[in-house]
Amino acid sequence: MKKPSPPVVIKWRRAQNANHYVGSWKIAYADFMTAMMAFFMVMWMLGATTPQQREQIADYFKMPLKEALTHNGKFNMGNIPLPVDAKDTDGLTRLRQRELEHQRDIQRLKNTRHRLEQMLRNDPRLRELQPNMRITLVHDGLRIEIIDSKKRPMFATGGTAIAPYMRSILRIIAPVLDNLPNRISLAGHTDNQPYLNGERGYGNWELSTDRANASRRELVEGGLAGDKILRVIGMANTMAPAGKVDDNAAQRRISIVILTREKEEAIRQENTQSVSEEIDGGKDAAAQLWRLASPPAGKGSAPASSAKPVAPAPPKAASATEVSPAAQADAASSAPVKGKG
Repeated sequence: MKKPSPPVVIKWRRAQNANHYVGSWKIAYADFMTAMMAFFMVMWMLGATTPQQREQIADYFKMPLKEALTHNGKFNMGNIPLPVDAKDTDGLTRLRQRELEHQRDIQRLKNTRHRLEQMLRNDPRLRELQPNMRITLVHDGLRIEIIDSKKRPMFATGGTAIAPYMRSILRIIAPVLDNLPNRISLAGHTDNQPYLNGERGYGNWELSTDRANASRRELVEGGLAGDKILRVIGMANTMAPAGKVDDNAAQRRISIVILTREKEEAIRQENTQSVSEEIDGGKDAAAQLWRLASPPAGKGSAPASSAKPVAPAPPKAASATEVSPAAQADAASSAPVKGKG
């Protein structure tokens, strides 16, 4: 007897969609183009930036995301100047040279800060004075602040006589400052307590200026060249530290700023190259002031010929006893055109 053959099972599978993988190459091509764009961007930056700029860019990408978002990192991409046109070789050379000088300037100030901090830790004369000194690298340069305290005042109360410890600090740091090519700005600060001593009209503005100038003299006595100091200013209590009460001892301080070359140049331009026009005392002062205050022709203003003010009607004649000198001055200054009678 024949054995029954096993049943034949036929399984029908659905045909796969032939168009399922048709567009997958587009994704791979897009990834390839993105990688090529990033590659050419890197090559362009390598050719258009200086080594210092490339180091700054690398530091930026090493920065944690949280610091980058809160702008608390040590570097911001906005500080990198954009490359100029490659055809402008002179401008590109000047830009790179200026950037290199600025980087050297900042590095010099960093080294000075490190040296001063080491002196504070190692010099027995300065070790106990660390709470009275604060060294900070700011946008304008390296700022050295010598801060007053109730237990250790820098100056005599209401005066400019320098305390012995303050004199020691200034004379110790003077040779360090003299070794730098940078110029120095000195500023004196006081609290808001009214100045009760001295002659009439002498207040915190004069006191802060005199204290800054006394500090300048001590720096020069300590070995700092006199021409290294660019300016000496008094700030009274206008620059109080944040979070300090008005009569806090930390307001009474001397700020020594080792200026960057850019800040020094800005101060020079502000004080020596500002555009101004003198008024000729021999001519009508009112007419000259009116001409200077009038907007230039061609920018929506009336022509110069029609911009002259109309002289007001002359007041009635009055005797010298009836018209005060102030009224006569007002009438003269308000009338650019002299009238008859």
